[in-house]
Amino acid sequence: MKKSVALLSAALVSAGLTLFPATSQAALPLAVDGQALPSLAPMISEVGPAVVSVSVKGTQVSKQQLPDAFRYFFGPNAPRERVQERPFQGLGSGVIIDADDGYIVTNHHVIDGADEILVSLNDGREFEAKLIGSDRGSDIALLQIEADDLTEVKLASSDNLRVGDFAVAIGNPFGLGQTVTSGIVSALGRSGLNIESLENFIQTDAAINSGNSGGALVNLKGELIGINTAILAPSGGNVGIGFAIPSNMVKGLTQQIIEFGEVRRGVLGVLGRELDNETAKLFGLESQHGAFISQVVPDSAADKAGLKAGDIIVSVNGKKIKTFSELRAKVATLGAGTTVKLGIIRDGDEDTYKVTLSEAEGENVQASVVHPALEGAKLSTYNQDGIKGVVISEIAERSPAARQGLEEGDVIVGVNRKRIESLKELRNLLEDYEGALALNIRRDGSSMYLIVR
Repeated sequence: MKKSVALLSAALVSAGLTLFPATSQAALPLAVDGQALPSLAPMISEVGPAVVSVSVKGTQVSKQQLPDAFRYFFGPNAPRERVQERPFQGLGSGVIIDADDGYIVTNHHVIDGADEILVSLNDGREFEAKLIGSDRGSDIALLQIEADDLTEVKLASSDNLRVGDFAVAIGNPFGLGQTVTSGIVSALGRSGLNIESLENFIQTDAAINSGNSGGALVNLKGELIGINTAILAPSGGNVGIGFAIPSNMVKGLTQQIIEFGEVRRGVLGVLGRELDNETAKLFGLESQHGAFISQVVPDSAADKAGLKAGDIIVSVNGKKIKTFSELRAKVATLGAGTTVKLGIIRDGDEDTYKVTLSEAEGENVQASVVHPALEGAKLSTYNQDGIKGVVISEIAERSPAARQGLEEGDVIVGVNRKRIESLKELRNLLEDYEGALALNIRRDGSSMYLIVR
């Protein structure tokens, strides 16, 4: 059977639902022999107001290359491509994690491309939300609303979860309104699903469906243990296999977005793979859990800390890890500049190494966090054909950056007569700088200056 993994945000189209009347049955007793029956109702009444509905509107822009015959027919000034714009609407869920500041966490794919984001609270109030920042690689986004009397959910440590722990999913499936389902934690550290570039999912059998994206997965104390993100859906519907981003990943990523406006991903500087049975036997190990290092990148954080090829990482900050994918997700979540303790097995002996993570280069970041005049563009480090700088990897039409004359593919090699070779250098140069910029740009093999304000 072919596997199909579905993201959970629901488009505002006819869902084709068929509703059947409920059969009548006698009301259940509230107590038996004077003892109250167990119920999730008290916990839901406290946590429910912290789970919100997120509706979005936007315009999808698609570009289609025109055939050469078409351009020849209409002359040399004919357009090279046809641009089509299609409006879209969508629904998802979100979780209030800070009532005082109005911060709401949801999935990146829920708000991706949205021009308008509307948050509906459980009490009926609606607010327009501001996008503080998002991270495509982990599928996390942070919104903010200005509102009083909000309810927040407390974050639990997802590192303490065990398979078999009870889990409750709260969200907005199919736009029906807030819905609660329950189940257990079915598995931990799920990866290899090709949903996101950083995967370390909690798997649960609590029923979640389209529209649950960004909703809460909580424990029986009402504490957040994950953000619901995707389901395995061979038939297109729920089959009891859902996936959530662990709360510790959510906490680390949202803290970075709040502080920097973006995720400054940490990098260890190793290449490797899962520790399988064959590799474990070759190295005389009984355990098959851990991340096998096949190569250490020269001058990387791992190299400076003394890690070597052949080392096996078995824990991060005292918490056991099972796979290389889990290691990668945990390290990237902690952020650049963070010092971590890694449990290492080398030549059969276990030791602990402290590593200060370096910053990932080449990541796409929203240019607005670098300078307001660049809003609408995405930037990444560029190093090709002897040219080093910062490339505009994406740019939104009619955005401030586009109106300034910037184009996709432009490589910024200098700012205000100062040479730059990386995104990090550009951020450092423009930190707290608010004036006009003189950008030295490489475009189509030639050099030019562009003044942006």
